[in-house]
Amino acid sequence: MRDIERVLTEEWAATPADEWITKLDPADGSPVGQIPVVPPRRVVEAVQAARAAAPGWARTSPAQRAAMVHEAARAIEECADDLAWLTTREMGRPVGQAAESVAAGIGTLRQYAELGPLHRGRSLAGEWGATDLMTYQPRGVAAVITPWNDPVAVSCGLIGAALVTGNSVVYKPSERTPATGWLLGRILDGVLPPGVLTTLSGGPTVGALLTEQPVDVIAHVGSSATGRRIAQAAAVTGAALLRENGGKDPLIVDADVDPAWAAEQAATGAFANAGQLCVAVERIYVHERIAGDFLDELTKRAEQFRMGPGWDPETTLGPLVDLALRELVHDQVREAVAAGAELRCGGELPGGPGAFYPPTVLANCAEAMAVLREETFGPVAPVVTVGSFEEALRLADGGDYGLAASVLTGSVAHAQQAWRELDVGTVKVNDVFGGAPGGAAHPRRASGSGFGYGPELLDEFTTVKVVHLAPAPA
Repeated sequence: MRDIERVLTEEWAATPADEWITKLDPADGSPVGQIPVVPPRRVVEAVQAARAAAPGWARTSPAQRAAMVHEAARAIEECADDLAWLTTREMGRPVGQAAESVAAGIGTLRQYAELGPLHRGRSLAGEWGATDLMTYQPRGVAAVITPWNDPVAVSCGLIGAALVTGNSVVYKPSERTPATGWLLGRILDGVLPPGVLTTLSGGPTVGALLTEQPVDVIAHVGSSATGRRIAQAAAVTGAALLRENGGKDPLIVDADVDPAWAAEQAATGAFANAGQLCVAVERIYVHERIAGDFLDELTKRAEQFRMGPGWDPETTLGPLVDLALRELVHDQVREAVAAGAELRCGGELPGGPGAFYPPTVLANCAEAMAVLREETFGPVAPVVTVGSFEEALRLADGGDYGLAASVLTGSVAHAQQAWRELDVGTVKVNDVFGGAPGGAAHPRRASGSGFGYGPELLDEFTTVKVVHLAPAPA
């Protein structure tokens, strides 16, 4: 047990609670700790404390708020190794990749600390003797509910944007990474005024109760099913809503690209973080002209991954977050094979402890299969052979999700056609994980709503007021 686990275990043991979350390492089943679940009254009290702190935080100058967020980024940087270690222990991500994710979260906090004081309204052209303004104001109390697959980076983005725009925050991290969320919340709270940020540990019941409270905005990153329930709660309370939810992101491989390079891109997109990314490649449409070579190369690359615990430096593919997710992934693969898909590699449960699942390549998949319709969130690459680029576009544009899509093509005309016609928030051409910092998009359909990144995220946490100032009569 590392020192950070020992320290947190002592803190948790001293916390009174009627219910506990027992978190196990998905690599070997060893205990990470028992985290106390907050009782319902604590959820209510947290929102009340945030409501009481909101006016003072809103009146704090943007420069002062930004300075505190900068200080928070520095404090997180000092604990970066501990946060990366806990991420690996709780959800299995190789520790080097977990460290990169923590660094991304620190960078995002600093980004919003710089952007916050620059967020501005505008003046309007009104009467000569009057002044007309559109001015931004914080919404008030923000409920921030974050996922387990990238617990530090996503949390830092949403919390950072909420804080610099003058909102108080009630933070509910995922019950699948409770220790990581606990530590992150404790670090942030240590540099902020009382009540400005409160962390709630617990499962779906705690999250559901939070969304039913009188908060002003709910920011959620997670599954589409949870997102729909949150949307229903927000419709009752009137809270503004920001959601980035599930995806079933397609990859289109055109006839004119190098199949080996395309397979490398596909393997990166499908198997990074064991497929546990919202923007993972979850279905592949490859032109029949290169399909054979592409499948051979993709299979070869899948077989090169080394499964193992995330804390082993030789590991390139860690476990899934838990056995429950592994069973869901395996069910989709078994159903596809039974329906006629060709299993090129993987697809079998490994022996021994842990929630490991091998990189899996499926050929000859059909649109009726769950592996092409439902979010998988595992290291599975289902491949469909198509006869034309237009057919690939049509198939890629189907389904309930609309988060992102990738296209590999040497044709400028096809690239233009793809980004214009694909009904998704983000289209990536010739680079499955590329993109300039600060990009923000609107997800479609079951994938959510609102800007989740970039300078536009500041707009989600603020509301606009129009002011008309006219002189009094003499």
